Amino acid sequence: MTPRLERGMGWRRAKWLLIGVLCAPGAGEVAAQVPDSVARDTTVVRLRELRIEATRPIASVSGASAVRLSLQSPRVAAVPLLGEALREVPFVHVRENSRGETQLTLRGTESRQLAVLVDGVPLTLGWDARTDLSLIPIEAAREVELFRGTSSVLHGPNVLGGVVSIQLGHGSVDPERRLNGVQGGVDATGAAVGGVRLGRTWSSGEGGLSVQAGGAYRSRDGVPLPGGVDQLAGVDPDRRLNSDLDHASGFFTGRYESEAGAWVSMSAFGYRAAKGVPPELHVRDPRRWRIPETKRLVGTVSAGTAWGRTPLGTGDFEVSIGVDAGDAEIDEFATLDYEDVVEQEFADDRTLTLRALSDHEVGEGVLRSALTWAETRHVERIVPGGKSTYRQRLMSLGGEFEFPLARPGAGFWSGARISLGASFDRGSTPETGDREPREAIDDWGARIGGSAQLGDRVRLHMGASRRVRFPSLRELYSGALGRFVPNPRLAPEALRAVETGVTGTIDALGAEIEVQGVLFIQSFSNAIVRTGLGDGRFRRENRRRIDAAGLELLGDARWGEFSVGGDLTWQDVSVTDERFPALRPRAEYQPELTVGGHIGGPLPGGLRVRAAVEAVGRQFCVHPDLETDVSLDPTTRLDLVVSREFTVGGPFRTLQTSLSLDNLADAAVFDQCGLPQPGRLLRLQFRLF
Repeated sequence: MTPRLERGMGWRRAKWLLIGVLCAPGAGEVAAQVPDSVARDTTVVRLRELRIEATRPIASVSGASAVRLSLQSPRVAAVPLLGEALREVPFVHVRENSRGETQLTLRGTESRQLAVLVDGVPLTLGWDARTDLSLIPIEAAREVELFRGTSSVLHGPNVLGGVVSIQLGHGSVDPERRLNGVQGGVDATGAAVGGVRLGRTWSSGEGGLSVQAGGAYRSRDGVPLPGGVDQLAGVDPDRRLNSDLDHASGFFTGRYESEAGAWVSMSAFGYRAAKGVPPELHVRDPRRWRIPETKRLVGTVSAGTAWGRTPLGTGDFEVSIGVDAGDAEIDEFATLDYEDVVEQEFADDRTLTLRALSDHEVGEGVLRSALTWAETRHVERIVPGGKSTYRQRLMSLGGEFEFPLARPGAGFWSGARISLGASFDRGSTPETGDREPREAIDDWGARIGGSAQLGDRVRLHMGASRRVRFPSLRELYSGALGRFVPNPRLAPEALRAVETGVTGTIDALGAEIEVQGVLFIQSFSNAIVRTGLGDGRFRRENRRRIDAAGLELLGDARWGEFSVGGDLTWQDVSVTDERFPALRPRAEYQPELTVGGHIGGPLPGGLRVRAAVEAVGRQFCVHPDLETDVSLDPTTRLDLVVSREFTVGGPFRTLQTSLSLDNLADAAVFDQCGLPQPGRLLRLQFRLF
């Protein structure tokens, strides 16, 4: 990697409006459905399912855009972890940071500004206000959805740029759902994964009981080093240093529904893992970390009433309790031989979350409300050093009123609806170890959104919102084993966002074509960014503003068994520093252009082939040694997968096998400065379901 000094961008905001007008997709058929509890605050419009593809565009009636990931696609790794699965989702930039954690960026937002919810309970309200996606098992997930941009105020506190929603125990009892499954795979490095899930459903009239349990194991000695990337002499030249993983996980879900419609559900998952943290290749003094053990258990219990008479009229209620408990150890070594431990960090984390939701009819509209309260406790012990306890409380009370502007079938603007929402958020830190305490902070959020059916086969949506995020305990107080200087005076950051888009299908050139196009503009006030101090350390500071504007396009065309499609994200992300208003520093890891494409079809012998390419434009990072921004060159990655499905008997219906060649050209694709993605890798995997 050869860093280059940053250059000015020079983009003008006006061009995005022109691009949006020129590139708006055509009409398409849609069908309205109401999702279960996780997205109960957002009625979505889903396009028809296409079995082989991994993502579906979704248009939100209340004014947000979304995509859904199918975990049964051959392109998704067997027994996937959340970070692996989200690399298959368009519009998000998935990367591994210098702590060895997999994180997301989206539309100028960072990982702490995106929420990860499991059955409506957030995993991202803990010590760090984010979660390591490379450790979250999702083999039990019914589905994974990404809501972008102006998402609902009902999702809870600290939700700015979007929501990753994972359903485990939520979702109606379905006797046709395939609960039993076996997955596994090996790759050319000797890494192996395997998992099993077993379940049963008992149906009775309109109700029933469904339970499922399972477990998985993943092991690798390291990932391949891509061509043209050098690391330290004396280590395996073909394997990335300190990139091993040992991961075991398990889960349980259960759901009961009465014939009257009341329900109760429970879900739990946990893992125990050990992993290396690959050192950065571009700095003089990289992290020399290993995580010899990290454990986590997440459990959720939810219950809801049927739709009917309540003290407030006609509606329903839902309550959820979530517990997120974890322990972790980080060892820092004297050298990259990883033999002599010089410092250790032990962390004990507990987060309790309570959520109460309700829906009630008000005239022809629906009033939805949600109260979320969360407390996180972090106990940190440094060796050599001392022990400190930190605690943070977050609360969000939100309400949204959605009502129709036009009834279905009422002409061109059929089914037009509008949604108005507001929230009150509060954050406090009652325990701050031996560091400077801070007073509680209150702030507000609001959104307006709407959608309309344009003719018979397309839906237009638009929305605008203001949301806030309070700094996490780690941002305020952590030194990260000497890598960061704490800054307890950080102020909350606020996001103002606007988006408009269309979702639908058209019949053209003999194909059925699904499309989604979204134009967005958003601005952060008091945005929290990291700055280099020139001695290898960083400090988080509030910058006056980060502006982002862009265009997202998604399309897929099918001619029978043959398909071709792709996605494009074009964005302009800039930082205005209040200390130097004349300068325009770059936002880290926000490429101006990202393009993905795929083509697939049948081969002789019942095989299917799919080739996919991803091109990422130039992006920038803060170089701690050079005390300036440097750029990463554009990169292109090519993946190939050949698969076949067989009909089988017994407890399973389908056997799916696939042979994948990841990073076919062995390209040096950098997630982050000094941290390349794996090189060429051959994988063999199967699924029985």
